[in-house]
Amino acid sequence: MGSLTADIGTFLADITYADLPPEVLPMVRDAFTDTIGVIMVGIDEPVAAIVRKALIPADSPAEARACLSGLLVGAPEAALVAGAIAHSLDYDDQSMSGHPSAVLVPAILAEAEVLGSDGQQMVTAYVAGYEVWCELWRRDRSYHAKGWHPTSVFGAMASAAAGAVLHGLSAERASAAVSIAGSYAGGLFSNFGSMMKGYHAGLAARGGLEAARLAAAGMSAGHDAIENPQGFLMAYSTDRTPDLTSESKLGKDWYLPKHKLLIKLHPTCYFLHRSFNGTVKMLADRTISPDDVESVEVRMGRGQVTCLVYERPQTRWEAEFSGQYGIAAAVILGKMGVPELADEVVQRSDIQAFFPKVKLIAVDEYDERDPVFSPTESVTMTLRSGEVIESGPISTIPGHANDPLSTEQLWGKFRECTLKTHSEAEARELFDLLQKVDALPSTKALPTCTTIFTA
Repeated sequence: MGSLTADIGTFLADITYADLPPEVLPMVRDAFTDTIGVIMVGIDEPVAAIVRKALIPADSPAEARACLSGLLVGAPEAALVAGAIAHSLDYDDQSMSGHPSAVLVPAILAEAEVLGSDGQQMVTAYVAGYEVWCELWRRDRSYHAKGWHPTSVFGAMASAAAGAVLHGLSAERASAAVSIAGSYAGGLFSNFGSMMKGYHAGLAARGGLEAARLAAAGMSAGHDAIENPQGFLMAYSTDRTPDLTSESKLGKDWYLPKHKLLIKLHPTCYFLHRSFNGTVKMLADRTISPDDVESVEVRMGRGQVTCLVYERPQTRWEAEFSGQYGIAAAVILGKMGVPELADEVVQRSDIQAFFPKVKLIAVDEYDERDPVFSPTESVTMTLRSGEVIESGPISTIPGHANDPLSTEQLWGKFRECTLKTHSEAEARELFDLLQKVDALPSTKALPTCTTIFTA
């Protein structure tokens, strides 16, 4: 094996739109579409105002539109605020133990606006970033267990890779970009259940763009910063046994067709979606009062249980990482959208009283697609009458890689996400443009949203 760091640089310098497997293009279009939707629904989240006030100076360079608004800021700052908002509600897509589009789409849209990149270049940059993320992630895939947030660990590297493609960097300079980005990587799992989790995506988006810009300007970095025994992979490894030696698959065996995106229909950690949906489906033909329920057991992957840390959530942030909340919402509310994640709903006495009835049971079976998950989950509900209701194995739900959303289902989510920011006609125009993002002449073809960031 040659230098993995150098191999990544060569891949980034050589990749073209014509190289991309045709089957990934619909997924990438959906990624851009869904990410803009979840940015719009999160635009009023506190993190948006905090980031703008604390980190975007009034004299920021007028390079790119922040979240497609009329506010022009530096591209790294545009990527920062859009990434933080995209992940703020945990409504963005999921894959590879993290949230690639909340990092890649904000970074690419921001830098493409500066560089005048067209849609094919943007889509190529997205796939390049995704593939680099996967190439690194496959070498040691238990990052949550060590306390890392994979979105911000791999996101910085992926954003730098995308930035390198947009800038058209040489192999040597592209290698430097990802090496530099290794020093931007980070993000603590202990910040889950707070605004910081969403902010991690913004940090990664901004850090990667800065790394690509530094590389383009001539900044030097370690030539083997990724695979060095004291480099990126070893530093973030759970048990210090990452794969440092296998050949890179980049450009030879594409990851995206195998590790597809999971698009969410609920604004919470994806780890509780299957059990929530399975419970709703299990109870669809029955009328069950919360008082009728004696106990609920949910069997899911150990990695999932590790992340669902809030057994008695008190805020919407904590509820996003609570399997107990997911089951309570399924039984009592029958749905789990943005309104159902409000603090006042989480704190309802009937919701709180249900939490002690729910027990998560970790199983040591791993889904090869993403070992954080188990291949299937199951829900067993025991009623006070003694009757036992079982979901059976739950392997997939709408939006899962094995059951992708239709265009109309995606439009339904997008329209719901844009109710506060766009008229229906405006939302449909934006949706249709994003669904053919690779045909855009530039980002300027995407209309400016005049209702946000006006103050």
